[in-house]
Amino acid sequence: MGIAERKIRQKEEFRTSILEAAWLQVLNDGWQSLSIRKIADAIEYSIPVIYNHFENKEAILLEFTKEGFQKLADTLLAVKSRYSAPSEQLEAMAHAYWDFAFEHKEYYQLMFGLGIPACEMVNQIAEMKLMTSVMISTIQEAIASSNNTETNYFLKYHTYLSILHGLVSIEMIQKVGKPDPEKKMILQDAISGFIKSLVIN
Repeated sequence: MGIAERKIRQKEEFRTSILEAAWLQVLNDGWQSLSIRKIADAIEYSIPVIYNHFENKEAILLEFTKEGFQKLADTLLAVKSRYSAPSEQLEAMAHAYWDFAFEHKEYYQLMFGLGIPACEMVNQIAEMKLMTSVMISTIQEAIASSNNTETNYFLKYHTYLSILHGLVSIEMIQKVGKPDPEKKMILQDAISGFIKSLVIN
């Protein structure tokens, strides 16, 4: 391995160690506790060294945001591939979204900490755009096979996401830890109504 390759590898390894230390902080103390100083102390390097790899704390948070949306997109794609009918895909994706939110609560809270992301943010973050495109394409497929092919797919996408994010947020605020299985009945009822209106209208 040449000198240049070794430097690149060392830089990547150090960057990884920064993210690992940051993630450990988050797991132990929450997102609000994250700081460059604490990361520097954890990996026993000076603060300026951290800034050589990340411009600020927000840059580190952005990395985790991208990672979270990529994980969610992969989850939705995997679930979608198990079904052929768009209505079944939407239902399965809704349950997968719910499970992801509570199994990866730290990611979810960062990804949606300020509510549903604006369109401008979606267009700027490729991982977020992938997640939304999985939902939108499935809704478009459901509309195409429905009795009303003129339905506004973008409106329906926002309705779908609002149902999912709204129910998850309510449950996260009300209770610490994993939700009661019965809570999924509310999700199922809401999504069943959504799918019915999408397919029958």
